[in-house]
Amino acid sequence: MTTLPPLQVFDLGRRAYQPVLEYQRALVRARLDGQVTEDILLLVEHPPVVTLGRGTQETSLPIARDALRTRGFEVVEVERGGDVTVHAPGQLVGYPILDLSTHRKDLHWYLRSLEAALIEGLRRLEIRANRREGLTGVWVEDRKIASLGVHVKQWVTMHGFALNLSTDLSVFDVVVPCGIANVTMTSIQRERERQSGGVQLGSDVIPTVIQAFADTFHRTPVMVSGDDLTVPLGGNPG
Repeated sequence: MTTLPPLQVFDLGRRAYQPVLEYQRALVRARLDGQVTEDILLLVEHPPVVTLGRGTQETSLPIARDALRTRGFEVVEVERGGDVTVHAPGQLVGYPILDLSTHRKDLHWYLRSLEAALIEGLRRLEIRANRREGLTGVWVEDRKIASLGVHVKQWVTMHGFALNLSTDLSVFDVVVPCGIANVTMTSIQRERERQSGGVQLGSDVIPTVIQAFADTFHRTPVMVSGDDLTVPLGGNPG
């Protein structure tokens, strides 16, 4: 039986956006210079933050940036593709640091694989999800449950996905999510309420998503702690 390469999975808990962004950049540099040789998946929950990708349109920000900050949202411009995204408590954010040279040098393939991993994870959680033609992300019927936005440097990836677990969906009202007018956002919690009237999220949700991600990319997930990290994580939880 062939042994699959490891996927180091590090759960950062709840942390402010900017230190985790800098940590991703440090990991990408370490992967490019050979200090890090294995694939990594960072998992994190952020306090409220609006991130502006390279494709952000002003029409996606119906509320001025200063007004967003007054409402308690951090606002950060980033190098990922795509439009505006909101991160908030109750959301599972995943940042894969993968060298696509060891997978497939194809950005379209990578995005579709991220979608496939989330769709499979949701299937295992008994939620039927899908893609939508011409749009990036994961949907349940016409409701968006996960957003994607990535950046690749010399085939090493950063940024990634945001899957709504139990997010207060009203946070998305402050923007036009991903620049899609009139989009309806949803979450695993909301979909379970639709299916069964309010089954609470169990402890199986995040492990199921991790395993589906690892299976999609043909890796074996290995949970690591801060002491095991080749590149130390600076900063304090926020």
